Amino acid sequence: MKRSLIAVGTVAAAALALAGCAGTSTPASTPSGGKTTLRISVWNYAQTPEFKALFDAFHEANPDITIEPVDILAANYEDKVTTMLAGGDTTDIITVKNLTDFGGYAQKKQFVGVNDLVKALPADKIPALDEYKAGGTYYAVPYRQDFSVLFYNKKMFKDAGVADPSSLTWDEFAADAKKLTKGDGADKVHGAYIHTWNSMVQGYASAQQDKGFDKPDYSWMKDQYDLTLGMQKDGTILDWGTAKSQQAQYKTVFETGKAAMVPMGTWLISPLLADAAAGTTSVDWGIAPIPQIKSGSKVTTMGGPTGFGISKNSKNQDAAKKFLSFAAGADGAKAVASIGIVPAYHSDEITKQYFGLKGMPQDATSKKAFTPDTIRPDGATGTLAAQLQGVLDQEHQLIMTGSKSVDDGIAEMESRVTSEVLNQ
Repeated sequence: MKRSLIAVGTVAAAALALAGCAGTSTPASTPSGGKTTLRISVWNYAQTPEFKALFDAFHEANPDITIEPVDILAANYEDKVTTMLAGGDTTDIITVKNLTDFGGYAQKKQFVGVNDLVKALPADKIPALDEYKAGGTYYAVPYRQDFSVLFYNKKMFKDAGVADPSSLTWDEFAADAKKLTKGDGADKVHGAYIHTWNSMVQGYASAQQDKGFDKPDYSWMKDQYDLTLGMQKDGTILDWGTAKSQQAQYKTVFETGKAAMVPMGTWLISPLLADAAAGTTSVDWGIAPIPQIKSGSKVTTMGGPTGFGISKNSKNQDAAKKFLSFAAGADGAKAVASIGIVPAYHSDEITKQYFGLKGMPQDATSKKAFTPDTIRPDGATGTLAAQLQGVLDQEHQLIMTGSKSVDDGIAEMESRVTSEVLNQ
């Protein structure tokens, strides 16, 4: 799962002391007088209020355990955590940003196995649990699970006389984008915006056709590439090269009315709510199910969890397990849902709480989008995930800039994965 490094609202002054030197190998606090301090790695703490909401709720329920965030810049997070784990740092809990990183941690067995606490969790309400299982062992648990939906500007649809996108195919998505595109130059409004990540093409193709990235036969990507490049040629989406060079931010593009539709993860909901409350945007938005390949099919989308794993170097593993159980369960879900974050724990009560947030759209289409039939990973998973992702992303860039044809780019992906990743 990929998340933009964007502020999601004003956060009250932290009541928890930030780590003085994030990621250093200073010993974790040990129990003193019945008190325990858990150190948890996080990124951009002040701009990521889900952490404070979750930590405060846990401390309130467990006053004998204090949470100390180990704050790391988001841009450096994965590299810093890798260094910490390799160097014997005793930070107790590592926030797992995506499944690609998890594959590496699991392969190196840098986390404590947590099969015991997973057995006590309501697995039927936490569908993302198995994403953190490797070789029969659970090495982490999820606290949130984002997935892709179609954000759309209700006013722009109404003004253009286009019906709300309640159940589009990808071809219909492209057709609507043509109807919604208007203007020229700096005043141009695109019918849609497709972000630069390779998952925004490859991930949808993979999820909706139930195809994996670990077998080097990627012919199933072709139709999605043809559609996206066709929209680019028609001028109904911002050119990939322009979006990349200008470092376009999908939140800004959508909030400022520069695109009528944006396929994106549910993580965008929280900043939209926060910005509306702050008066920095007035966009009238809704969410719809992500477009499908075939009309009338069940809704299959892509996404991924964010979770917590316990470092093998932790000196407070019992307290850490208590935190993981809280974060993955109903109480943790209530804490993060209260600020617009989609929890990994699913229930009617949580959905009701979520849609009760001020500013959430209340139409039937938005509520349908929140309950897709199937969520599959948005990228490569497993122990080779990072290597696969490197090749897939490089070739994606060459295809989207026209440096390679779709056929040649796919062929090169297959060749490189075979030789560079699978060593065949």
